Amino acid sequence: MLQKVYKRYRYSLILLRELVITDFKLRYQNSTLGYLWALLRPLFLFVIIYVFFVYVLNVSRGVEHWGPALLLGVVLWNFFSEVVRQGLKSVVSSGGIIRKINFPKYIIVVSTSLSAIINLLINLVVVAIFAAINGVEPTWGLLAVPVFILELYAFALGLAFILGTVNVKFRDVSYIWDVVSQALFYGSAIMFPMNRVVEINYNVAIALLINPVATVIQDARYYGITTTVDTLQGLTSNPFLIALPVIISIATLYIGAVYFHKRSPYFAEDI
Repeated sequence: MLQKVYKRYRYSLILLRELVITDFKLRYQNSTLGYLWALLRPLFLFVIIYVFFVYVLNVSRGVEHWGPALLLGVVLWNFFSEVVRQGLKSVVSSGGIIRKINFPKYIIVVSTSLSAIINLLINLVVVAIFAAINGVEPTWGLLAVPVFILELYAFALGLAFILGTVNVKFRDVSYIWDVVSQALFYGSAIMFPMNRVVEINYNVAIALLINPVATVIQDARYYGITTTVDTLQGLTSNPFLIALPVIISIATLYIGAVYFHKRSPYFAEDI
């Protein structure tokens, strides 16, 4: 059974592997520090956010190990943002290949997302080291973190399929997404604990946590770093609300995959 599946998708897997390797190499080939930027970019952002929001605004009061929790949020957001941003422009930027070679077009989007996964894995090592330095003790809850990352990946990949397809005809999509992503960033409680939002308005906190990005980050912080952060499960017992972020992620991936598959035969003509 596995051999039949492998033979059927062998060409696609080989092409996917080569695209991932090429994308990752080209991304840092002209820089002096090379692959180190995969670590330095989120660390620089983390330092700026940490100093301002922890020492200046003091938003971390009442939250244990907020430093590692903040870094984890930044890393997960960068992963989500990279999957969507690279996927959005992947079809248009691969126009030359699409016109010359007949292959499953979804590989283009998936390859860019796998490059983002490589960056995520590297950055998670930094999070683990920083958490250990800050005295975070590992628990069995860490086993749930990959599940949350998978949920975030499904949501991001679905958006990448949708936006990458729409971007073929309407190039303004990238500018619109820049605005939307900024709103998502500030609405996902990355720079401050969700506890602060709950103190101000409980209903607003629930509304923010319906967003899969926000709920994944809070759940990953809760199970991976500290149980002193608020999560959707901790704020409501409504099973529908608790399941809604997962439903949104799966629905987005399904809709994105179907829409991409439907439009992909016309990419060569439209680019």
